[in-house]
Amino acid sequence: MQNQPVLGIDIGGSGIKGALVDLAVGDFASERVRIPTPAKSTPANVADVVARIVADFSGQIAADSPIGVTIPAVVTHGITRSAANIHKSWIDAPAQQIFSERLGREVILVNDADAAGVAEVMYGAAKGNEGLVLVTTLGTGIGSALIYRGVLVPNTELGHLEIDGKDAESEAAASIKTTLGLTYEEYVPRLQRYYERVEALFWPDLFVVGGGVSKASGKFLPHLKLKTPIVPAELRNRAGIVGAAWLAVDKAEHPERPA
Repeated sequence: MQNQPVLGIDIGGSGIKGALVDLAVGDFASERVRIPTPAKSTPANVADVVARIVADFSGQIAADSPIGVTIPAVVTHGITRSAANIHKSWIDAPAQQIFSERLGREVILVNDADAAGVAEVMYGAAKGNEGLVLVTTLGTGIGSALIYRGVLVPNTELGHLEIDGKDAESEAAASIKTTLGLTYEEYVPRLQRYYERVEALFWPDLFVVGGGVSKASGKFLPHLKLKTPIVPAELRNRAGIVGAAWLAVDKAEHPERPA
């Protein structure tokens, strides 16, 4: 991993955020910049906002330094295959190429949950775990990242498992708790059913739970009855940016690996 700070950018449904990352410690090396996501969040409009964020850091990153960008979508070989909370024109768009051409530099585009998961394994709650780690983010939906011995298995989309005939995130996402006005006591059985099913399918060595609701993890994690240890994420809203930066440099240093 290089010693110079690397720019990570996290595209969300409401805001696009960027910061320099010190990969030696896995934390921000600058203040975070946030610009609202355009109301019409097409690839061209989002790329323009990303370019504004890159311009803010232009004097602090080398011209040949890669940039890591997360997006709430499945990403295969630089193409976005889905679109969660962004414009549907992202579906099957050559998104990585769009960003690279707009910015005039190498961009590594990754799924947002995958980036957060990598950050937790490299620097956060799962640091040092040499087994199978399953990171989930509980928010509007359920994001997931599967990392085995430090290697990401991308685009797992485990929030869309069918459990009891329903899409898992439609029952157990944090947004469902809010929409239905559930207490934590009422929310726990939904989480129990989700995690016990995922556990039975993957048998991870560790679950890490992120998303905004993880700040209140003491109100629900201790009540889950699983065979796998389950802990709250540590990097929280920094995870996407940190993971994006790490993955950008990792790809630049190992270009022979599949995108």
